[in-house]
Amino acid sequence: MTVSTQPEYLTCLEAPESVQLCLRGVSKVFSTKTGLFGTKKKTFVALENINLDIEYNTFVSIIGPSGCGKSTLLSIIAGLTSATTGSVMMNKEPIEGPGPDRGMVFQNYALMPWMTVEQNIRFALETVYPKMSATNLKRIVKEHLQLVSLEGAAKKHPHELSGGMRQRVGIARALAINPEILLMDEPFGALDALTRGFLQEEIERIWEEHRKTVIMITHSIDEALLLSDKIIMMTKGPAAEIAQVLDVPFPRPRNRFEVEDHPAYHDLKVAMEEHLYRETRAVEEARVA
Repeated sequence: MTVSTQPEYLTCLEAPESVQLCLRGVSKVFSTKTGLFGTKKKTFVALENINLDIEYNTFVSIIGPSGCGKSTLLSIIAGLTSATTGSVMMNKEPIEGPGPDRGMVFQNYALMPWMTVEQNIRFALETVYPKMSATNLKRIVKEHLQLVSLEGAAKKHPHELSGGMRQRVGIARALAINPEILLMDEPFGALDALTRGFLQEEIERIWEEHRKTVIMITHSIDEALLLSDKIIMMTKGPAAEIAQVLDVPFPRPRNRFEVEDHPAYHDLKVAMEEHLYRETRAVEEARVA
């Protein structure tokens, strides 16, 4: 089992050329008003001193106890919220908001219910590339429907689809805009075990074909081990930090049965289970205290 150390250089501009995404000293503090008339101010530190490098074309999973700031971290990378302190850079340029270089897949699908499957994908393309020709729009929509095996569902609306099919639409929509980084916030969390397993295999296949950088939040140890090159383990919140970054040595392409037979699988799984148990227990003890 290999555990990555904290980056040795101080700024993202000093990072090696292999680093696509760099975070230095990132913290996030939320402020809320309390009291009868909202006259009191209360702060909550979600993340504290996050230092992280993600190299090009790697699959990274983020795992940790509930409430440890995983989604907040992903939102900062997506540009949906800003860090309170620190630096967040992609390709050595600061991330200052959302952009087409980052695609997002949500747990709740986030599809337009009044649009068909193909219209949902086309809408994303038209938003990002307003001058794209109708011919290219049609071609890209078709290609991404084929990518997720939904050619036969192109004219259907989201309410006519299963949860797994809806999530495949979300994946196709995110990939259609051709992002450099795909961000996935518990994409399979609401699905049954069989559908989840099928989509894990689909994501593995799609990643092998496109080799984009993927950053995925998950609560599943087995899922993280199956799909990831690196696994970021977070401490409990508030003021969550990165506890460890595990390197996953399994060769690709991957098969879940071969992964489970790999000599490093047991040690990695035990390390993750112990970490989650320790952090989750600390959360429960803090609630009781």
